[in-house]
Amino acid sequence: MKNLFLFIILIVIYSCNIQPKSTLEDDKISILKVMTTQEIAWSLRDLDGFMEGYHQSDSLKFYGKSGLTKGWQQTLDNYKKGYPSKDHSGSLNFEIIDISPIENQSYWVMGKYFLSRNVGDANGVFMVIFKKIEGEWKIVADMSCG
Repeated sequence: MKNLFLFIILIVIYSCNIQPKSTLEDDKISILKVMTTQEIAWSLRDLDGFMEGYHQSDSLKFYGKSGLTKGWQQTLDNYKKGYPSKDHSGSLNFEIIDISPIENQSYWVMGKYFLSRNVGDANGVFMVIFKKIEGEWKIVADMSCG
């Protein structure tokens, strides 16, 4: 009986020392990397590259001043229409205010965006929802207000 008790104690101790698949800090770093890649792509006027941060799916939702857009392709088309030249797209910078877990493998990110551009700067706030899909962090919903 004493050996069984010792065995159970060792199992409990061992299981407490197992590292989770990813930690909160690792997730935040990975999400910030996606957003930094988006800043760079946008600033190079690579809207397709910018959209790589989004889940390429008809289930993607974007809510902005023009209302709700559904789908990755429609979101990309709207960006290309709304930002037809480098003068309109300019250079993008994010200021991240908060990254918080929602549930397993999902986070919201709240922040501000700043577009420095020749046709006049544009600034606003956003909240995006990231979800880990097939091992990659992707935006599944975006609400941006300028």
